[in-house]
Amino acid sequence: MATFTSTLPDDILLRLNEMAQKLSMPKNKIIEKALQIYLDQLNRAEYIKSYKQATLDEDILEIAEEGMEDYLKQLGNETA
Repeated sequence: MATFTSTLPDDILLRLNEMAQKLSMPKNKIIEKALQIYLDQLNRAEYIKSYKQATLDEDILEIAEEGMEDYLKQLGNETA
């Protein structure tokens, strides 16, 4: 594990100290968890954005529609 040094605004540091005492948890663990959650949210937002961009791409839509037709055909064969 690496050491990271940073500065925080006083109000955030105060809230962090209060929460660490309240939860009986080290401040670095709270920061670590918060950063993990935030980075996961950024990844999800990026993923959603890429899907939204794909809906505007005519070629992608055509490929998806063709794939859906094949999928429906396969479903039809499996139920017969």
